Amino acid sequence: ASRRTHLDDALRLVRACASARFAESIDLAIRLNVDTKRSDERVRGTVLLPHGTGRTVRVAVFARGDLADAARAAGADIVGAEDLVDEVIKGRLDFSRCLATPDMMPTLAKAARALGPKGLMPNPKRGTVVTDVAEAIARAKGGEIEFRAQKEGLVHAAIGRVHFPPEHLRENALQLLDGVLAARPQRFRGKPPLSIHLCSTMGPGVAVDHRLW
Repeated sequence: ASRRTHLDDALRLVRACASARFAESIDLAIRLNVDTKRSDERVRGTVLLPHGTGRTVRVAVFARGDLADAARAAGADIVGAEDLVDEVIKGRLDFSRCLATPDMMPTLAKAARALGPKGLMPNPKRGTVVTDVAEAIARAKGGEIEFRAQKEGLVHAAIGRVHFPPEHLRENALQLLDGVLAARPQRFRGKPPLSIHLCSTMGPGVAVDHRLW
């Protein structure tokens, strides 16, 4: 169980063990050597996976006027201002990515209690408070994912589906790893994570050796 595997071999194993009747997701779990109780070690950010995740992403945009029109034209699934904030406060959360224009942030603050625990609250540091809504929507729908370290420093994210070509899964995995490790404080740079595991939705986890890409 302690044996760690080359990334390519781990991907082959995980894909071979995925026997469910639906298109299982391939997930990467990275345990970091950080203490999330310390404010400067709460690792979070976004990364654009070159081959997407295979999931349908519903994007909500909080915007007014011309920027709201631009968001609709760019393919946002849900667009609104004060009305949408009120709906979210009442429990509407039928979206997986959330963007906002800067002028909406004071109003949106009222919904922080609903959006925050789901990791959906727009934040300038995470690139989800935007003025170029079209580009942000294209990134969100084109494979950009958000990550954040949970308790015990664990970052968990999907890197694709079992039917993806192995080279696409590999490139997505490396992109996520690079993004997560680069988001750590400077003093952690160059240090490996505590562990890396790959698994499918219903399959066993496989430990990946961080030295063997």
